Amino acid sequence: MLLVLCVDLDDDLGRKTDFDTPVVGRDAVEDAAVALATADPEDSDVNVIFEGVHLYDRIDAEESVEVAVVTGTEGDDVNANREVGEEVDTVLASLTTSEEVTAVIVTDGAQDESVVPVIRSRVPVDGVRRVVVRQAQDLESMYYTIKQVLNDPETRGTILVPLGILLLIYPLAIVADWVGLPGAVFGSTSALLGLYVLFRGLGLERTFDHLAKMVRTGLYAGRVTLITYVVAAALLVVGGVSGVETLEAVRSDAPGGNVSAPQVLAALIYGAVTWFAAAGITSSLGQITDEYLANRFQWRYLNAPFYVLAIGGVLHAVSAYFLNEVSLQYLAGMLTAGTMLGLTSTLVFAVAESRYSKSGPARA
Repeated sequence: MLLVLCVDLDDDLGRKTDFDTPVVGRDAVEDAAVALATADPEDSDVNVIFEGVHLYDRIDAEESVEVAVVTGTEGDDVNANREVGEEVDTVLASLTTSEEVTAVIVTDGAQDESVVPVIRSRVPVDGVRRVVVRQAQDLESMYYTIKQVLNDPETRGTILVPLGILLLIYPLAIVADWVGLPGAVFGSTSALLGLYVLFRGLGLERTFDHLAKMVRTGLYAGRVTLITYVVAAALLVVGGVSGVETLEAVRSDAPGGNVSAPQVLAALIYGAVTWFAAAGITSSLGQITDEYLANRFQWRYLNAPFYVLAIGGVLHAVSAYFLNEVSLQYLAGMLTAGTMLGLTSTLVFAVAESRYSKSGPARA
């Protein structure tokens, strides 16, 4: 038996007429179509229901056939699909036949066809018949496609953000002309578009979303690393400035301002390494504190600040030696001290972890 299902996803029939759905039977379906056409002649669902009657009349002479109208609800596609599924179950339960039932679905466009998987889960579907006004078929499909694109957050951001920036050029140009800065509009607009394209092309928006999530989590969880990382970043900036200033001082003292490449590198390191080491120690101490508060502390974590201190001391001595600030004996002494500091901290905390990792208070 073939079941012709006319789908009205937004329930125009129920809202505009007195008919209760589902409507089953050729005469009842025809009466529903006439009632909807009388209430709203421009409603496209009128064509759907009449097409269902037309298919019934054409197939009735060849095989057993029934026609029915099922509706959803207005506004919510998910609830509408569920409502259609329930009405299809009601229609199938009302059929009195021993034959296998298959269905032909009649819709008025791409939006109503979203319910096809729901119907297919209940009854085999032989085909889908789309009925719209011929002049409006392409227009409706385009409208539904645009609607779906605008409902997708990722696609919406990809299309509308650059378009919005471009549309702002003219009003910004007027404002810039008033304040006497006409060139600033095109420069700022170009910069915004360039940054947006780079962010989308490199996928940096996910990285920034992840960083923002980490910052929010750190604020609400009271993580010390949030503060120490900010302090470390400030120390890195200061260290960079100090390195550049040291390089300028070395160049001013050099005959003719000529400085070799090793001396340039040494000057940058010599001026910045103290600040960089402070940044490393600060951030590592913050991380160790958070691990302790989260009951994840391990003794070997304490190696980090000592390693940073050892590396910083070695780099400071090497760079100072290239700048003729210290003697070779001082360099040798600092290399030895850095090595001994790293080895000593490693051994001490390894022994401490082996003795206190199971019963010590740090793992409580």
